[in-house]
This record gives sequence, C-alpha cells and structure tokens, in this order.
Amino acid sequence: MSNLETLPAETTCHADAARPGVEVVEPRLVPLGGPRAMTVRRTLPTRGRSLVGPWCFLDHYGPDDVADRSGMNVPPHPHTGLQTVTWLFAGDVEHRDSVGSVQTIRPGQLNLMTAGHGICHSEVSLPGTRVLHGVQLWVALPEEARHGAPVFEHHAALPVADLDHEGARAVVLMGSLAGVTSAATTFSPLVAAEITLAAGARVRLPVDRGFEHAVLVDSGDVTLDGERAPSSALAYVGPGREALHLAADGPDCARLMLLGGEPFGEDILMWWNFVGRTHEEVVQARAEWQAGLRGGSARFGVVTGYDGPPLPAPDLPTVRLVPRSQR
Repeated sequence: MSNLETLPAETTCHADAARPGVEVVEPRLVPLGGPRAMTVRRTLPTRGRSLVGPWCFLDHYGPDDVADRSGMNVPPHPHTGLQTVTWLFAGDVEHRDSVGSVQTIRPGQLNLMTAGHGICHSEVSLPGTRVLHGVQLWVALPEEARHGAPVFEHHAALPVADLDHEGARAVVLMGSLAGVTSAATTFSPLVAAEITLAAGARVRLPVDRGFEHAVLVDSGDVTLDGERAPSSALAYVGPGREALHLAADGPDCARLMLLGGEPFGEDILMWWNFVGRTHEEVVQARAEWQAGLRGGSARFGVVTGYDGPPLPAPDLPTVRLVPRSQR
C-alpha cells in the first residue's frame, strides 16, 4: 500500500531510547487519497517513536463501510528498501506487481512484498467488499538486503499457537512466537502476530528478551504488563523482558497485533514510499520513477492489468532533505 500523502515529511528512523514501563504512542489521523477516501490511524513513524525493531511504518484502518464508495484503489506506485506487510481483518483486496504477481488477499492471509532495489504494485478492493479493515506495515531492510531483487510472497496458511489460557491464540505472520515459526522471509530478527483473547483471558507470553515489542489494540479492552493499551494506540516496551503479560479486561473478546524485533542498528531516511539512507538516494529513486511513468522504469518495472495510470510522486521539498532527528 502506498503512502498517499501529497506532502510527505522526511523522517529519520532509528532505535529510539527505550523508556521504563509501558510507553503509549498515540496515533495521528492521516487522510489518504482525498476527502472520499479512507482515513488511517498512523503510529509509526510518529514523533513519539520511529521504530519497533525494524518495523518502520504502521497504518491501522477501518472498519470502513465502502459499499457505496470506491473502496481501496491504489494505483501502481514504487517502493525501495523495505518489505510491505498487508494484513486484513475484513475485505478482499487484489494485489498486482511488477514481478508479475496477481494475488487476492483475504482476512487471515499474508501478502509480503520485498522491494529490495525497487518494485511497483497496485492494490484494489474487489467488487462485493462492503467493509475494509486491517493494518499496513513496513519493515526496513538492513544494508545487506536492501539492494536485492524484488520478491513477492503470499501465505494463505499461517501457523497458530494456542496460548496459556483457553480462548487465547496467536497467528504468527513473521518470525517465531510461542513455539511456532512462520515460513515468511525475514532479513533481521523480528516477530509479528495477530493475538485474540477471550473475555477475561490473562496470558503470560514468553518473548525474546533481546527484542523490543509493541502491541496495537484493534478491538476490546487490553492491558499490557498491567497498563491499559488504548485502542489504535501503540503500547511499547523495551528489551529485557522474558515475557509479556496480556489481559482482556472488558466484557468482550480482544484482538491485537504484536510487533517486535531487535533494535534496528541503522538510521533510515523515509520519504513518500522510499526507504533509503541519504537525500541523494531518495532524489534518484523519485527521478527514475517519474521518468518511467509512461513507459515503465528499468528499476521499478510495470504493473500490468491495472485500469489506470500509475501514481506520480509528490514534489520534493525545495530544500535538501534533512532528516528529523528524534534521538
């Protein structure tokens, strides 16, 4: 999925200093694609936190009634230096990309696209989709992987771990958790899982003590290590924990996303849909995308089968991209 902001800010992301206890990062609302398009709740990157392990971007959207609207219709657009992770709670979306993939993603399935040096793709919700609801995540690729060839993966069946309470389970998207491991490709130590908790469930979840972790609550009343995790906010804890204590304290079941990873050892520069390291890299990537808008780019390729033109890049700032330090 694209960052459709017309005035994207340049952001340097790095391993922010961990604070004791549970740190809550409030989301900011970002309208995507005009007044009739959906609004997402963004918690990465924000002023409060740049990264959780290598996770550098997190949008949470829906549930949005799109029965009388166009739904999701994101034209072909480029990416560099990252993996995109698409996870749906409701709705069906068709993915097309420049390595020839055409894939419908449904709730409970994982679309994982590794951009490497460059790729482009489109995402369109399918006819009959009445509700769109999900998360869009980006993983920053480390230096040794970010210049590689683009690859697309679809995982229709993912491992499920039953946790230590009846009615508590984790679907492991990436990495390992509670004794099960996903087959999805990773390039740095990380984990991602959808966790559901029955009403009243209290779970002690063993985790890698070298990881920092965060939970995003999609529904229900959840506490993390005894602290309330507000809905749509990111509740973060630093490395050093051998377990996380999760509880669904309300009258209803709860659903949350768990993200984690070793603190990322590289600063990254993000602008629009590009994850690089320097001003020059971003300028070059934008120039190559713009030059190929009509006939395709040697770097980014062409998406076939999408009904419409590709998405032009926003204008660059009139001054040099200067990363915003958040140390």
